[in-house]
Amino acid sequence: MKLKTLITAALLSVGITPAFAQSHAHEIGLQSDNDSFLGQGTDRYYTNGIYLFYRQGLTNKNLDSSKLANKVLGFEVGQKIFNPYSGYVPNPALVDRPFAGYLYAGANLNLLYKNESNLKIGLQAGVIGPAALGEEVQNVIHDTFGFYTLAGWDTQIHNSVQLNLSAQYNKLLARASWIDLTGSSYANLGTGFNGAGLGAIVRAGNFNQLFNSVSTQSTAIRNSNNNLLHSYELFAYYKPTFNYVGYDATIQGGLSQNHSDQITFTPNRTLFTHQIGVAYAGKRWVLDGSVVISGKQINSMFYSHQWGSVTALYRFN
Repeated sequence: MKLKTLITAALLSVGITPAFAQSHAHEIGLQSDNDSFLGQGTDRYYTNGIYLFYRQGLTNKNLDSSKLANKVLGFEVGQKIFNPYSGYVPNPALVDRPFAGYLYAGANLNLLYKNESNLKIGLQAGVIGPAALGEEVQNVIHDTFGFYTLAGWDTQIHNSVQLNLSAQYNKLLARASWIDLTGSSYANLGTGFNGAGLGAIVRAGNFNQLFNSVSTQSTAIRNSNNNLLHSYELFAYYKPTFNYVGYDATIQGGLSQNHSDQITFTPNRTLFTHQIGVAYAGKRWVLDGSVVISGKQINSMFYSHQWGSVTALYRFN
């Protein structure tokens, strides 16, 4: 009771009222990733990401007899920007990770089951290379905020059209009143990204079942007869993941290209990542802030890498 009282008081102090149920069928929002969020003065490797989302809860017929608790259809557009240990590397011999941009549009279907497992399948189409506008966007950011002048983008990965499939599967493993454990996995297959990962999600605080939670991108819901654990979510989480990298076009260039005239590398096949964050889902707003800690994607990289991620979604009928 003391924990809930403190959480409620904290929400009220910033003008958020927790007395509601999550029942909105639509949500729209954005996610921004950048290593500058951590205040370390770095501008390296996965240096910027911006994503726009629209998600819609689908009608779930035969709720009582169906194994499904929720279905969510999602659309997104996004851009990822990569550079070496700095955005200023005029000497190609010092490039320890290629300059690269990835611009895409995608759609996904998220099937969420009453047994608190979910399967999310997605398709992305896009481009890697100058057509992804990575250099132009990074220049705008640096000019707007008075950062240093860029150099080295003339060595970036060449243009390559991308078509990539993805699948994610999560399953609740154990739960107590204020903490739970979920198994997490994913697989990617396509012309740009091939690989798989296995990990876990530990949540502590006020969280809901996986069929209507920030944790599974399922806060949009159209119709449901499921009783939620809480009228709002506010929890901390930790997500360690073991990743196997089969192919990464932002490091190796396009799958069918001749790479002799490009600066490319062979990625480390195994990679550990750690994500630590806090998530909130209320009547209208869904907020998520986290730090991602990654090992070296390539042996030649001078440093390991960390970045911050912030997501804000607005829910409506």
